[in-house]
Amino acid sequence: MPSNPLPPPTLTLSTANARRFTLAYQRLWPPRRLEGKAGIMDFVRHVGCIQYDPLNVVGRNPDLVLQSRVSNYRPAMLEGLLYTDRELLDGWDKMAAIYPTADWPYFARRRAFMEAWHSKRYELPAAILPEVVKAIRERGPLSSIDLKGWDKVNWTWGNEVRLARAALETLYGAGHLVVHRRTGTRRTFELAERALPADLLSAPDPNQTEEAYQNWHVLRRVGGLGLANPRAADHWLGILGVKSEVRRAVLTRLVERGDLVAVAMEDLPQHSFFIRTADLPMLEEVQTSRSPTSEAAIIGPLDNFMWDRDRLRWVFDFDYVWEVYKPAAQRKYGYYVLPVIYGDRFVARFDPAFDKKSRELTITNWWWEEGVQPDEAMQAALIACFREFLYYLGASRIRLGENVAGDKTLRWVSNSNTDIVTKL
Repeated sequence: MPSNPLPPPTLTLSTANARRFTLAYQRLWPPRRLEGKAGIMDFVRHVGCIQYDPLNVVGRNPDLVLQSRVSNYRPAMLEGLLYTDRELLDGWDKMAAIYPTADWPYFARRRAFMEAWHSKRYELPAAILPEVVKAIRERGPLSSIDLKGWDKVNWTWGNEVRLARAALETLYGAGHLVVHRRTGTRRTFELAERALPADLLSAPDPNQTEEAYQNWHVLRRVGGLGLANPRAADHWLGILGVKSEVRRAVLTRLVERGDLVAVAMEDLPQHSFFIRTADLPMLEEVQTSRSPTSEAAIIGPLDNFMWDRDRLRWVFDFDYVWEVYKPAAQRKYGYYVLPVIYGDRFVARFDPAFDKKSRELTITNWWWEEGVQPDEAMQAALIACFREFLYYLGASRIRLGENVAGDKTLRWVSNSNTDIVTKL
């Protein structure tokens, strides 16, 4: 029996309303209604952060997240907000993440923790950090390949890396450097004092006590999902000092303060969920408003919507495992399989390949979810969805791979090519 029992639910939802609230909260019901950079900022502020991952099969995870919410999305929009406008930061929250630059003061504890963690775990030569700072100050933004002449050091996962890279990572984690730009998987770093406003850098931590910090970060993380499961361990990563028992105490405290509401679901009486009190009007709207016309969207593997795999099974009857780290022989579907939603349910998943030279997207495999029969309305929605996806990729056409070339349920794929060249 947990020493910190959760507060009893005061609100009960049907599974259908839980699905629709989650999708509406995630700006996916309907998808692609946000516009331009303003839409990107609206969404990132809304969920707190979006997870970063460097793998690029059909775009990196942040771009996959945004293409499903922002109409006519192109990766250059996010690049501009990150590295030109500096309205977003390439940093850490739930693992590597992108979050509003305005939130910099709130992560003071994270930066202090990272600085202490690096100094305790790795014995870097005392002179190397000042030398790297001096080199960037004199030469401008630099990456590890721009810094020569240092030996290697044992680093994360037992890998050896050059001291230059270790020094850059240490300075970056502590907040002395920020990412100036990315070229592929390589990061170039700049001094934080030259990239960010002085008043932001000097702003005090708004959370002066550990309790205040815990309240802020747990509430923020509930907002990352909309309908949060207290048992979903991966969803709560990156919150300092908040393991299971502490998390339960913080959730209880936030309910008592009126910031959260404990929620039950009709078909899941043994589970509790949490919604921010500020989001109850959205829940009310979902329960009382007419459903929008069903549209389709392609979802990234590390999308906020996908953070809690248990909730996906319970609420959406969708079982998803990201199989990139599994040996090929152990994969059920494929390396980088993407889910597809239509209306308020998952209808399919597919294995994509993108040839950057020919600009051709290939669906190498496609799996309909059990019981799905694609009618004309669904096919029309999928055509519109894949036209947007081709535009986002800068792709010239889409084709079916050998495994699915004869699948009659995928005849609509060829129609997704229509007008894409003109749009590009």
